[in-house]
Amino acid sequence: MTQKQTFQNNILNLINRDKYLFEYDVNANRNEINTIISSSKFLILGGAGTIGQAVTKAIFKQNPSKLHIVDISENNLVELVRDIRSSFGYINGDFKTFALDIGSIEYDAFIAADGNYDYVLNLSALKHVRSEEDPFTLMRMINVNIINTKKTIEQSIEKGVKKYFCVSTDKATDPVNMMGASKRILELFLFQKSKDITISTARFANVAFSDGSLLFSFDQRIKKQQPIVAPNDIKRYFITPKESGELCLMSCLLGDNRDVFFPKQNENLNLISFADIAINCIKNLGYKPYLCKDENEARQLVKSLPQKGKWPYLLTKSDTTGEKDVEEFFTKNEILDLETYKTIGIIKNDLDITLDDKLDAFSNSIQKLKEKKSWTKDEITTIFHTILPNFNHKETGVFLDHKM
Repeated sequence: MTQKQTFQNNILNLINRDKYLFEYDVNANRNEINTIISSSKFLILGGAGTIGQAVTKAIFKQNPSKLHIVDISENNLVELVRDIRSSFGYINGDFKTFALDIGSIEYDAFIAADGNYDYVLNLSALKHVRSEEDPFTLMRMINVNIINTKKTIEQSIEKGVKKYFCVSTDKATDPVNMMGASKRILELFLFQKSKDITISTARFANVAFSDGSLLFSFDQRIKKQQPIVAPNDIKRYFITPKESGELCLMSCLLGDNRDVFFPKQNENLNLISFADIAINCIKNLGYKPYLCKDENEARQLVKSLPQKGKWPYLLTKSDTTGEKDVEEFFTKNEILDLETYKTIGIIKNDLDITLDDKLDAFSNSIQKLKEKKSWTKDEITTIFHTILPNFNHKETGVFLDHKM
């Protein structure tokens, strides 16, 4: 068994949990979910990412009449198909994958040629805070998280799609970084379009061992015979890839218009530090954790310690831009439904047409920056503040690219 498989098969233990979060509600609604899936046509955008794969597999297993997957990563799509064929085989429905950029003309042509879907699930996103370090990647984040979403909703409306789902994040709750702010603005665009199509979304915590995450890097460091590094002063909530897929499907298939689903905070959803997970990962592979005093020591000792049954790790203080002190799924001003489900809460939203002009002005301002092919981070931040006047951007000048 590979190290990757070992981590994936022991995720619950690694994040100090012994049961899945949403099993009760998923089982209670399984018949309705399966009935909807088996008679429906689905388009999944960003379907080869960690969350996308979880959603794709859950839908595939219930024999949908149509399941099309779009993702920018050709390699991830190939692996997704091989994974599905090796695990589940085939379905009678129309299952295809398309290596397309959602923002491209080719994607627009793809939708124009078909576009016949009941449900569109948009799971594509730039999710890393490091994307705001330079103004160019920041603009791409806006394109992916906001502009492409707006476009694909409008295409869904034109094609008569029944329901549009787009994943959000807990970091959209009182955001302190541009990524979280982009997702909060995304939510507002979703609600704006909800007068023309049924919309729902979900906020959830960090997805354990998702591609590109810090936990994913633990796996990569071990594979590459490198020391593990983790902050010792940050605790986060974690859900598994399976749980992320379940929450997305529950919201998409059962959520009312403008609903935001989120995990209820209970004894099964516990805060855990990155440091504790790093230690758990090392122990999971049969090594004893060895705490190093600095980067140089860690890099040197990894050459010899594993042969002695130990693995070097380093703990650091978190000082990167956009780190929230606490994680939260809702604000005190949002209306909550905590009765419908046992393990899932719902934020209920009304249609606010007073935001229409501001959202249109936001789109126009971003477009003008793109047309002149020159912009600064400060210009973009100013535009964000027109939509989110209370946006408390936490800027330290330090990003993950600056650290080991």
